[in-house]
Amino acid sequence: MDRMRKHIIFSGEVQGVGFRYRMYHAACANGVSGWVRNLYDGSVEAELEGTEAAIDMTVIQVERGMFVRIDNISAKQIPVENSNGFSIRD
Repeated sequence: MDRMRKHIIFSGEVQGVGFRYRMYHAACANGVSGWVRNLYDGSVEAELEGTEAAIDMTVIQVERGMFVRIDNISAKQIPVENSNGFSIRD
């Protein structure tokens, strides 16, 4: 299966609700690498790398989280970095 990498911005009720930790656990469970971090404007930024199905499942699992309300997802495909692991950035 082909790997891809996506840069994603999530906006809505996404800070202060455990979003980054949910993303971390969902990404690890789905074999997705990359990172996630809060932005100063209240949105959350992430880069997710893996198969398209694994990335989609990671996003779906985060969306289903309690207290999370995603109003908008802006995603674009970017070059694969062949990264390993997933991190929460400050």
